[in-house]
Amino acid sequence: MQFCDECGSIMHTEGDAWVCRSCENEEPRDSQAEAAMATREGQRDDGAPAVADTTRGSTETVREPCPADDCDGERASSEMMPKPGGSYEVRLFTCVECGHKWRES
Repeated sequence: MQFCDECGSIMHTEGDAWVCRSCENEEPRDSQAEAAMATREGQRDDGAPAVADTTRGSTETVREPCPADDCDGERASSEMMPKPGGSYEVRLFTCVECGHKWRES
C-alpha cells in the first residue's frame, strides 16, 4: 500500500506510476519497495486478542445482604454483565457464604 506524500490518501497503480485519486499526485513505482510490501495473503491472523477476566480469583467483596431465606450472609462478590442487545449492564452478586446468585434490583 502506498500513501500520497502530498495529501496522505491511499494511492493506486496506473502502469509504471502510483497515482493519488484525491490530489492526482504521481510517483514512479519502485519494484523493490513493492516486493517488501505485505499482501493480504502474506499476513497472518492470530485471532482475537486474549482478554483478561478480572473477576476470576478476585477476593473483593461488597456489603450486600444475601436474599436467600436460609442464609444470613452479609457479603457478596459482584460483577457487571452486559444486557443482551447492549443497551446497559446488570450487576450480578454471589453470596460469599452460600453461593446464591442474584442481580441488582
